[in-house]
Amino acid sequence: MSVGRARTLRRGLTAAAIALAIAGTGLLSYPFATDLWAARLQRGLVAGLSASEDYRLGKVKPGEALTRLEIPELDVDVVVVEGTSLAALRAGAGHYPSSPLPGKNGNVAIAGHRTTYGRPFNRLDELVRGDKVILTTPMGRHVYEVTGEAFVVEPTDWSPINEFPGKGSFLTLTTCHPEGSARYRIVVRARLVRTSDAVAVQEEPAA
Repeated sequence: MSVGRARTLRRGLTAAAIALAIAGTGLLSYPFATDLWAARLQRGLVAGLSASEDYRLGKVKPGEALTRLEIPELDVDVVVVEGTSLAALRAGAGHYPSSPLPGKNGNVAIAGHRTTYGRPFNRLDELVRGDKVILTTPMGRHVYEVTGEAFVVEPTDWSPINEFPGKGSFLTLTTCHPEGSARYRIVVRARLVRTSDAVAVQEEPAA
């Protein structure tokens, strides 16, 4: 091989190595950047939870704050927005518009990110029967109790959202599975066990 060709080859390999390094850095920093974005959105959403009139009239728009979700066992404290579009879920978690509001009869359904945008549902698969999930709205505080272990469904299977086991008020939480992949969805179900009057929701979420 001539000296010129060797130099060209080395330059090509160096350029490829630099490109791979930049790409790798980008992949590693992406989740961190989305977490910062979600945290910024969360700070702005807290004030929206006090708009009780909009909530009462069912006028919460996509992307606006709908409820505060807390899972004490997982140290989760996040404001859930209305809607599950890509834009809405940049806040971390969103309410399926076709499902009832928190505390109402039927199946309240909420989707959340597992590895990006604050990753509020990162440990969703750790929930077990009896764990509590708390939804606080301008109208009340609703405590749900997990009814069983998490289960996995195909991403095209909407039955966990559209159906619920029996009469009463249920909560369904969904996220991608496995971590970093949208190949399946993991689902957790809970039943409403207690409702109380509204409490202050203006404090900033812990995460």
